Amino acid sequence: MIIADKIIENRKKNGWSQEELADKLGVSRQSVSKWEGAQAVPDMKKIVQMSELFGVSTDYLLRDDIETLSTVDTKQIDSGAPESVRMVSMEEASEFLEHNERAATTVSTGVMLCILSPIASMLLGGLSEAGMIGIGDSTAGIMGAIIILIMVCIAVAMFLITMMRGNRFEYLEHADIDTAYGVSGMAKDRRGSYMDMHSKLLIVGILLCVASAIPLLLLILMADVDTRLIYASILGRNADMNVPIGVALLLVMVAVGVKMIVLTSIRKDGYDKLLEEGDYTRINKRAGKWDGVYWAVATAVYLAWSFISGQWWQTWIVFPIAGVVFAAYKEIMRAIVRAKV
Repeated sequence: MIIADKIIENRKKNGWSQEELADKLGVSRQSVSKWEGAQAVPDMKKIVQMSELFGVSTDYLLRDDIETLSTVDTKQIDSGAPESVRMVSMEEASEFLEHNERAATTVSTGVMLCILSPIASMLLGGLSEAGMIGIGDSTAGIMGAIIILIMVCIAVAMFLITMMRGNRFEYLEHADIDTAYGVSGMAKDRRGSYMDMHSKLLIVGILLCVASAIPLLLLILMADVDTRLIYASILGRNADMNVPIGVALLLVMVAVGVKMIVLTSIRKDGYDKLLEEGDYTRINKRAGKWDGVYWAVATAVYLAWSFISGQWWQTWIVFPIAGVVFAAYKEIMRAIVRAKV
């Protein structure tokens, strides 16, 4: 085993990301990345530092013929990690990345359907009030509610199917893993090739969400109506179709933007899971124990508020707010985990 593999192995055993190890050694993350990729060799001072950090001998790090640690020349570092580490083979890693690609498409489409679901209800209500279709307000409301429920049911089914298909890879989010020879290199190469597309999708998605109100504002401006009438129209008490159409366009832009963000985030997370980096370092895995509960509650709040108020053009704001609060929540959970280690 060469020194590059030993650095990777011991860094992961301690639950550190490349950036965290770099901070401890006083070097850049790029330096650690080069050491682990066998593109460079650390100097003797850094090797001594790593031997102290990892609790191993310098002989173990320097000599390729020493494959395992002996109980005589090492000390066990209590990192809070479980004793067993799950090994991930190249075949299993490839299968996971294929599944993750499909999951990214399915989940992001399901999220988009949830955001798009109220559009038909709003347009039917507006058309009914304007007398442009031969159905009453109550009938339009019932038809709109049925369409919402159908679209939400389809989205939930997509989420559940993806979750069931991914159950066998669930350990990547929670367990400590080690990867077979070549897996880390393959994941790094594929992630490196994807990062440019990740940045583009993320930027476009965010810009679409930010700019989503522009069509609504332009349509209101074109209508040249009093502000009070605009407010009344949003509440469904005005026959002008400009506002319902504007809100529909707003939701379409938000839905497409959120789909891009969710799609690329899931794709990138797949590589981070295999490399135990980003949100999936060993410390972050322990800190993320309740992430699923957090987002389930956020979704429940969104759906409850939406159905009770009927103000679907406003309730989507739950998710941006939940995202900001989630960042603070994650930092608190990481601090709690570090305090226990």
